[in-house]
Amino acid sequence: MTSQKTSAAQQRSARAKYRRKISRPSKSGRWLWFMVGMGGIAILSGLAGALLAVSWESTPLQQAQLTPQEEAVFDGDRISGNGLQFSQLTRPVNILLMGMSVLPPDVQNPPVDSKSLGYLPQINSFDGLADVMLLIKFDPETNKIVMLSVPRDTRAEIEGHGMKKINAANVEGGPALTAKTVSNLLDGIGVDRYVRINVLGVSKLIEALGGVNVYVPKDMKYRDDSQHLYINLKAGQQHLNGEQALQLLRYRHDELGDIGRIQRQQMVLRALIEQSLNPTTITRLADILDVVKENIDTNLSVEELIALVGFGSKTSRSNMQMLMLPGRFSENREFDASYWVPDRRAIGKILSQHFDSEAKTELQSSDPSRLRVAIQDSTGSDRSQLRPLIRTLEKAGYTNIFISKPWGEPLDVTHIVAQQGDGNSAESLRSLLGFGEVRVESTGNIGSDISIQVGKDWFQNQAIFQNSSHP
Repeated sequence: MTSQKTSAAQQRSARAKYRRKISRPSKSGRWLWFMVGMGGIAILSGLAGALLAVSWESTPLQQAQLTPQEEAVFDGDRISGNGLQFSQLTRPVNILLMGMSVLPPDVQNPPVDSKSLGYLPQINSFDGLADVMLLIKFDPETNKIVMLSVPRDTRAEIEGHGMKKINAANVEGGPALTAKTVSNLLDGIGVDRYVRINVLGVSKLIEALGGVNVYVPKDMKYRDDSQHLYINLKAGQQHLNGEQALQLLRYRHDELGDIGRIQRQQMVLRALIEQSLNPTTITRLADILDVVKENIDTNLSVEELIALVGFGSKTSRSNMQMLMLPGRFSENREFDASYWVPDRRAIGKILSQHFDSEAKTELQSSDPSRLRVAIQDSTGSDRSQLRPLIRTLEKAGYTNIFISKPWGEPLDVTHIVAQQGDGNSAESLRSLLGFGEVRVESTGNIGSDISIQVGKDWFQNQAIFQNSSHP
């Protein structure tokens, strides 16, 4: 008994000395670190399980056979860590994502069973036109993810084939020529890896993620018996399954055509990101890959894919920015076909602000008088109720203001959309107003630099603006 008491006294003395070196954490703090530790162990276990369950081959999801010259187009340097650091990005990386919509006439040897159907079904191939094109930058130095949508009708020089729509680059030379074309269009930006996903896989992927909660901006109805393409969606907030989400992504029969479709793609992407990029998704990665692996072609290794998903799960939603290649619709008879004509100056501004990893200095906000500001009401208000807002903007030097088509989704919080990627100017405008949230995306009016999508929080601030505009 005496020895036990002595031992206990010694232990108490040792603990007292330790407490003098560092402050003792609270019970809640100890539980916090315990939960963080257990969560980290669970995530690492899930990641390790995902790796073991899929494959340890260097490129297990790659289906294209690239020549050495084609492989050299992509930067082959390692992008993920070693050992226990395997799930971490080691440097900024640019990924070219292509969505493939392929019909039997698009390929040389279509499936035999597709010839007697009487219509043109989507087939699981990567040899057709790139219906969707995104350059995605994952940057661990700034903790940002930047997604640049390149319209499929963009007029671009395809090496060896002249000026064409950029979606034809995949037909002419696969992912390597597409990456080279995108790089040339964007002043030589490097492309590290590519991902091609067939449209059939998009539906499976969204289904595997549990569907998506998204606001359908308007009733959408379209019928094409030649492809058995039937779109029938009602406006409003909905939970869409994989097939319904695909209908929303493919619809382009409105005044903006493919540009409107890109805006809806960004809406769906943001919704998927907000509900799916979390540790739970990472631990299910093996199951998700198993569902879609036949519909994906990529030169990413599984380790690199996990590093990208892991980085995404830790990235703040405000640091996920969605841009669109600046340009304009071609005019009638301007070219041999209808194009999205790139705006070189505006592209240069986006590249300087979002894609130059070596340039750490922030660009200065633009002169307010030069900014085109669109106001899109989402509250159903009379235009007269927006006049105090317009007067406040004009007093601050924003002289190029116009009322645009209302924003369909009812918003509680006003969105200040940096339509052309100029987040600094959008932040300055938000500071002036004192309400709303900045979004760097391209869902606003395409003729604007900044779109103010007015939400219900405007009513809480309306009296302040009315008083300030009448001294």
